[in-house]
Amino acid sequence: MGYKLKTSETDNSVIEFIDRVDSPKKREDAYRLLDIFQEVTGYSAKMWGPSIIGFGSYHYTYDSGHEGDAPLVGFSPRKAKISLYMATGDPEREVFLERLGKHTTGKACVYINKLADIDVEVLKEFIQHSVRFLQETYPEK
Repeated sequence: MGYKLKTSETDNSVIEFIDRVDSPKKREDAYRLLDIFQEVTGYSAKMWGPSIIGFGSYHYTYDSGHEGDAPLVGFSPRKAKISLYMATGDPEREVFLERLGKHTTGKACVYINKLADIDVEVLKEFIQHSVRFLQETYPEK
């Protein structure tokens, strides 16, 4: 049995998922993010796993031989914070983070409390850059 990535693309409804977000404020931010990501990437939103809204996809293969598919960029309106999924391993990531506004970072995620805390124009540039970086790093065969 091959290794299956925890988050694979599903046919679940993105709108239904956002509609189930408890906090009205977070729901509103999720709809704004949906518009921003779709507008910037040109990709329609897809659910990845139970809680990630992803845009586009790429196929990666690590040196270990592990491979899979992942969204180019995405976000998830979680209970505590909103997770933004941007390219990791990008040397310019820090440049965008310095200009983004109030956030914290995890291994792969950038966490924000609300959209009002960050500069949306910087977010748009960050999304564009992440997509370009991943498409150059993992070109389609």
